[in-house]
Amino acid sequence: MLTTEQKATNNDTFRHIERVRNLLNACAIDLLRRGEQHDQTKLESPEVEAFTEYTPKLAGCTYGSDEYRGYLAAIKFALDHHYAHNRHHPEHHKNGVDDMNLLDIVEMLCDWKAASERHNDGNIRRSIEINANRFGLSPQLVAILENTADLLFK
Repeated sequence: MLTTEQKATNNDTFRHIERVRNLLNACAIDLLRRGEQHDQTKLESPEVEAFTEYTPKLAGCTYGSDEYRGYLAAIKFALDHHYAHNRHHPEHHKNGVDDMNLLDIVEMLCDWKAASERHNDGNIRRSIEINANRFGLSPQLVAILENTADLLFK
């Protein structure tokens, strides 16, 4: 039989477990919402025209190459609009990744993975490496991204 003190501790533990469950559920709900709304601006002007023309060109080149950067320069107007309306991009924020939250980071990593799959020679590890340099990511965040990619993208 449990003592009064043990019962009180168990009640506190049950409340803690339920609270963590509820907080994780709130995160999951936000991630589900992000999945439904992800990149919807690409389906409207001025983005749809640019992405319709350049997505096949981008797929045929190596991510981060001079050719790739040239294509991005050609659709800068559409990218500026896209970044302004999609917070999972570091370019959306004044201080880049430093202004992002964890759920932004999760969506960003999933976006990088999906984008890497559009390139003939895409690789999520290589994308993380290139973007680490591009956005000045800390070694700690790079390790977290790599660990998460290893877990989710087997």
